[in-house]
Amino acid sequence: MDTRLPAHLEVSGLLRAVAAAGGFAMVLAKGEREAGTIVVVCAESGANRRIYERMPNPDGVRKWVLVQVEDTEIKQKFDDYLARRQTQDRDLWIIELDIADGERFIGLAGTND
Repeated sequence: MDTRLPAHLEVSGLLRAVAAAGGFAMVLAKGEREAGTIVVVCAESGANRRIYERMPNPDGVRKWVLVQVEDTEIKQKFDDYLARRQTQDRDLWIIELDIADGERFIGLAGTND
């Protein structure tokens, strides 16, 4: 039995938590309401973007993994990655959290030092 929180509830919680902390969060792509995969883009004032996706471990536990970091010299590569992921998975949610240490909202506090 899958005990995951429905995707739309998790997304709503992220948006509200970031707003309550004084940041800005928005849905860049809306995925499947109940079981869509969620990708989180963390940024500070629109810069230093990082992409996190929850990946299953061999033990079955799904953990957030850093999958892409924006290269300031080649910003298009970052955007291309998001577009490719969305093409690969039509159920994908893409959420951007624009706040210092956005990783704390997905349980990875202090990873962006």
